[in-house]
Amino acid sequence: MIVEALELAACGGLKPVPQPAEGVTYAHKIEKAEAAVDWTLPAEVIARRVRAFDPFPGAGAVVDGEALKLWAAQAVDASAAAPGTILEAGPQGVVVACGQGALRATVLQRAGGKRLPAADFLRGFPLQAGQRFDPA
Repeated sequence: MIVEALELAACGGLKPVPQPAEGVTYAHKIEKAEAAVDWTLPAEVIARRVRAFDPFPGAGAVVDGEALKLWAAQAVDASAAAPGTILEAGPQGVVVACGQGALRATVLQRAGGKRLPAADFLRGFPLQAGQRFDPA
């Protein structure tokens, strides 16, 4: 079908049809400031934002003054704690309390570093339960 369409286009057989103006919306450019993780949001919302901000600008968070990027995460059930509190950190990921539920970050990156699976990331930058991410 593509060959046929290309032949039609070459000989002027395709007629352009303008899109209707009704229903058109504008999506502004995503800015880096929008990528800061707001831990008071539900975990499902944060997980969607992590996916949406890959590859640019990357979902960002700060712990102990160190800027991190979260590249892969999923919402999980967890006990209640203050949003931004690390509940566990292990090979399966870093589990952080959110406004509703918790987020398991499975791929993380330090500033200037590479994206790493949680197990590898934690070998070079250990995180522990009880530590807190800075508020957005």
